[in-house]
Amino acid sequence: MNFDINNTINDMLAAIKGTVSDHWEHVKETAMQFLQNEKERLEMIAQLRISGDLNQEDFESRLKDSQKIMEAELEALAVLSKAIIQKAANAAIDVLSKAVKAALPI
Repeated sequence: MNFDINNTINDMLAAIKGTVSDHWEHVKETAMQFLQNEKERLEMIAQLRISGDLNQEDFESRLKDSQKIMEAELEALAVLSKAIIQKAANAAIDVLSKAVKAALPI
């Protein structure tokens, strides 16, 4: 079977989508960007393993490194999400506060 990095990246995106389901729209851009940025490195690692120039142990070690990098990228989304949630909550409370202030007798 031939290795095709583009098909593999599409499959990787589908796997990510399957695990984050409801949050896909939030994760999609970062996941796609990460995989495109890492495409050459991932392809090189794969080709080295396929050709036998990289043993299984080293291959798994390099994959673990890529996994850790991707986790860090996705963890950055959690920080962003928290900031967005805080802004949304502040905005909602601000609206409530202004509405109550406007309804108070002078």
